[in-house]
Amino acid sequence: MTEVGKVFLVGAGPGDPGLLTLKALDCLRHADLILYDGLVNPLVLRHTHAHAERTCRSSGPQGLRLDQEEINQRLIEAANEGKNVVRLKGGDPFIFGRGSEEAEALRDAGIAFEVVPGITAATAASECAGISLTHRDHASAVAFITGHEGDSKEDSSLDYTNLAQFPGTLVFYMGLHRLEFIVESLLAAGKLPDTPAAVISRASTYEQRTVTSNLSDLIQDVRAAELHAPSLIVVGDCVRMRDRIAWFEQRPLFGKRIGITRPEAQCGPVIDRVVDFGGQPVVIPCIEILPPGDWSAVDEMIGGIAGFDWLVFTSVNGVSSFFDRLWSLGHDARLLAHARIAAIGTSTAEALAELHLRADVVPDTFRAEALAEALVPHVDGKNVLWIGASRGRDVLPTTLESAGARVEKLVVYRNEDAASIPEDSADLLVNGQIDWVGLSSPSIARSFANLLDPETKSHIGTKTKLASISPVTSEAAREVGLPISAEAETYTWDGILDAIVGAERD
Repeated sequence: MTEVGKVFLVGAGPGDPGLLTLKALDCLRHADLILYDGLVNPLVLRHTHAHAERTCRSSGPQGLRLDQEEINQRLIEAANEGKNVVRLKGGDPFIFGRGSEEAEALRDAGIAFEVVPGITAATAASECAGISLTHRDHASAVAFITGHEGDSKEDSSLDYTNLAQFPGTLVFYMGLHRLEFIVESLLAAGKLPDTPAAVISRASTYEQRTVTSNLSDLIQDVRAAELHAPSLIVVGDCVRMRDRIAWFEQRPLFGKRIGITRPEAQCGPVIDRVVDFGGQPVVIPCIEILPPGDWSAVDEMIGGIAGFDWLVFTSVNGVSSFFDRLWSLGHDARLLAHARIAAIGTSTAEALAELHLRADVVPDTFRAEALAEALVPHVDGKNVLWIGASRGRDVLPTTLESAGARVEKLVVYRNEDAASIPEDSADLLVNGQIDWVGLSSPSIARSFANLLDPETKSHIGTKTKLASISPVTSEAAREVGLPISAEAETYTWDGILDAIVGAERD
């Protein structure tokens, strides 16, 4: 008999993937199935290998349309199949999230469940907009109110007379389509026309927009701004604080879409930094990192590793692939005790340091020419093993061999062009809706050029600008007809993003 699984009703927060709780992260990592609603940022799904289905309670192209009863039944059926199920909900599961209805259905069906609270939209939206919902000088209370009711005043279950007299801040969830009714009801109930008010759209994301106004002017100002759902309405004196403490929109890449061309499995740190800078990361993997088709050459070289004086690593991928294979053969770092080690840059050196190996040589400039120059004084008459990818420039072996070294290359991973760009990313590129794309190697630059259709390529450099990691990458890009608008001073992805920030400020 199949053991019954468990359901976790998890709050995913308001939109910023960094506002996921540690408990929610743990649930994602251990889930068998995830049902996530339409307000959840798909970037949080990076943290799971589970099958994920998007469920919507309204029609649209974004996911499976299910009403609430169907969602409840889906949770019960999956748990009865023995699966650990995460029901991932925007904001907090119980704050206008219908999580309590799902909990009741699970309890009635005898399914074990847990609730994982999330950061609710009201607190996140207000704080990202620079509005403190409570303040000792402005408001000692806050009310959370649903704006999603019937279409007429008679249908409302809310007492607007009491709301108008409430001594604090009013926050209406899901109220954009009912803005006129809400504002007119408050004014009719005696709320002063000059009461500060705001509507915050798509809070905590790169698309966040905030309109502040007096209550009497809020409808026309929001219409003029053409705000979109999801939005919250905030009414009260605390709205005045936005003029002094708004911070979210001041981040250096706020409102910008940034294309990341790294292999998908390695995009995580760049995604996090783009989000921290206020931008929207768009994954455009242009190369794939694959194991060698045959490990025999690697195994043979590891067996003869004692014959090499220097081991030279020119990428993080090379470090991980080599040491993974070393370990799988029953060896560890002690096998390398006789050799000195060189790394092309700080990222590669840090990958070695995580294995408690200190690189003897790391050049100040992260490129093959600088690494070769740093090694030249040390390699005359020495045997050098260059550990890296299936393709790469020949600057390193040429320079070292001219300095008297005997150099052999060990291919520990394949670097191959991607077959296509993911559909969502391709659509954004075609429509010129990606502001910048970072190119982090010559091979990525060439692959990116090959993946573009002529129409898309025509607006590269205008609608979509390119940032290069190094002069060598810039040269490779220009050779295939790609104009470079910014070039990193430090040859890392952090350097690419810093170059983009600098270009945006100019």
